[in-house]
Amino acid sequence: MATRQGTGSRRMRPNDPDRRTRIAQAAIEVVAERGIEGLTHRAVAAAAGVPLGSTTYHFQTLDDLLDVALRQAAEDNVRRLREWEQALPPDAEFAVALAELVMGYLRDQQPNTVVEYDLYVAALHRPRLRTASMAWDQALIELFGSRTDLITGRLLAGLFCGLVMQVVIADPSPSYSEVEALFRRAIDGPAAHSGRPNRP
Repeated sequence: MATRQGTGSRRMRPNDPDRRTRIAQAAIEVVAERGIEGLTHRAVAAAAGVPLGSTTYHFQTLDDLLDVALRQAAEDNVRRLREWEQALPPDAEFAVALAELVMGYLRDQQPNTVVEYDLYVAALHRPRLRTASMAWDQALIELFGSRTDLITGRLLAGLFCGLVMQVVIADPSPSYSEVEALFRRAIDGPAAHSGRPNRP
């Protein structure tokens, strides 16, 4: 009887298909709470509510855990950005929209932003993580370039990443007006100043 019930239970949920995703999300949570140095298989297993053996089965090394956490964080962030861009009216003033988005990271998403940058910076010392971090960069370029052009999109992507980091860690952080002015300059170019001689 017990054997049949156990077999039937496994048949109903043979592979626990959500387990890998839960472990990936738990890895992000652990980094958010403890930083990169606090990421361990045991901590992730506890956060995911799975046996320790599950984390080592799916992700044998800590770099494997970092890799999946970075990919998951990037995918989540790209999804949110695409939803944000799709909700923008076609005639929206893009510099204003970008400034509001950056300040929203400080107001509404600071914990998520911190962990995503922790994971992003980890790629500096772990070359295998760079593919995932570059995918995030490319998604920003494509998304911002779709509202401007490819070169401006690349410029905005770099500016966006730098400003998000500044509003999260700088004290005092840049003001909304400063952030908007920087995006406006990147999109529109320098304002014309009458009477100012051009350099040769």
